Amino acid sequence: MSVNKEVKRITTETLRQMKHDNQKISMLTAYDYTMAGMVDKGGIDAILVGDSASNVMAGHETTLPITLDQMIYHAQSVVRAVQKALVVVDLPFGTYQSDPQKALDSAVRIMKESGAHAVKLEGGEELVKSIRRIINAGIPVMGHLGLTPQSIYKFGTYKVRAKEQEEAEKLLADAKLLEETGCFAIVLEKIPAKLAAEVTRSVSIPTIGIGAGATVDGQVLVLHDMLGMTYEFKPRFLRQYLSLHDQIVEAVSQYVEDVKAQEFPNEKEQY
Repeated sequence: MSVNKEVKRITTETLRQMKHDNQKISMLTAYDYTMAGMVDKGGIDAILVGDSASNVMAGHETTLPITLDQMIYHAQSVVRAVQKALVVVDLPFGTYQSDPQKALDSAVRIMKESGAHAVKLEGGEELVKSIRRIINAGIPVMGHLGLTPQSIYKFGTYKVRAKEQEEAEKLLADAKLLEETGCFAIVLEKIPAKLAAEVTRSVSIPTIGIGAGATVDGQVLVLHDMLGMTYEFKPRFLRQYLSLHDQIVEAVSQYVEDVKAQEFPNEKEQY
């Protein structure tokens, strides 16, 4: 899709300025051309090509199985559709944790092959060297603290993180460290709202929450959850704006009925 010259691209600096001006940041996931185009037209500030594609697009139980090649494919599809939003791509599990050079190689592949604008990775102090290596190469990095789904087998649960003082203190320290290392924003997932507010006050970069209360600088949701397509997933933090699962099933059922009854196509729907 060609870029309309009148459309002003949102950048990492735009998000920083939005925090400074106390303007909330809106973010949603997208994984394909058609949906990304609609999300962009809806006025979203940032699109996350999330490794949640492993769940909602491929049907895996966790985010762990999705590969770097698959993430690049999804990112390419999204970037082709987007004219305004900042596009951030998750580095998938196993592509950055082992050493900084591997992390850089993975990030470079995403940027070169998809045309995305930034990458996101999960973790704090233990990943500072990798984050610094990526940023030094000129690639913007968004951090991710709290519930980090790629570590689900370590946690053993998707429950709220950092409720205890020790973990909360580490999260706050990690957030400050991510800022010092050069991250342009941090996703805070499923942590107490009071802690999220403290983190947001403590750093000058934007915080984007999912299940982290209202005092963060922005919000992100998985598109399929927000549209009611993944109908069985209904955590407290999710607001469903549509019930597309039921509507789509009903539409397909009506189509099947019309075909069987020879009511589709009618005379006006033929050549």
